[in-house]
Amino acid sequence: MQDEKTSMPTTATTEAWIGLMRAQQRVLTAIEKDFKRAGLPPLGWYDVLWELVKAEDGRLRPFEIETRTLLAQYNLSRLIDRLEREGLVRREAFNEDGRGQWVVITEDGRAMRARMWQTYARSIERHVGARLSEDEARELTALLSRFT
Repeated sequence: MQDEKTSMPTTATTEAWIGLMRAQQRVLTAIEKDFKRAGLPPLGWYDVLWELVKAEDGRLRPFEIETRTLLAQYNLSRLIDRLEREGLVRREAFNEDGRGQWVVITEDGRAMRARMWQTYARSIERHVGARLSEDEARELTALLSRFT
């Protein structure tokens, strides 16, 4: 809770924030290392491919991908270019306005996402699941859901 008089966070709130940021950074760094050891592309690739897999017809507009991931627009544009060069996505014209485009996952993209999930699932278990009981994981999920 916040002290309303000073609008300053409490010590506990500040410590929670620091702990959350450190945990996030450490886990993401560990997962990225696991991907690299497995010869896989970075986690950002997985995030985009996963959003496309979940989307109707396996396609989204770039701004939809941006709102569903944590990637900034300028980073997303370059990432989509790389995914397209690798044959994991393709661009299609958006017929309604002629200027926009769809980003569509290819079969190779679906296969890469599935391959990446094998490493990602083990990483999540190693770096998160192994450190929390089921009850603790549920409690953490409930606490974090307050921010969404």
